[in-house]
Amino acid sequence: MLRKTIIGIAVVLPLMGALAACDDPGPAEEAGEALDDAGESVKDAFKDDGPAEETGEDIDDATGN
Repeated sequence: MLRKTIIGIAVVLPLMGALAACDDPGPAEEAGEALDDAGESVKDAFKDDGPAEETGEDIDDATGN
């Protein structure tokens, strides 16, 4: 049992190190970054409050809600 665990660790650790050491982003990494950037752009587009939102907040403040 202990021998299998040690062998498993000896095999997995170098593989994990090799994967973590990749410097060049692949196509999946670049696509993920593009999706993240697009999501941030969409979020920023709805960030600013328009006049109706500001009026609604003023009404909420005035009525104590």
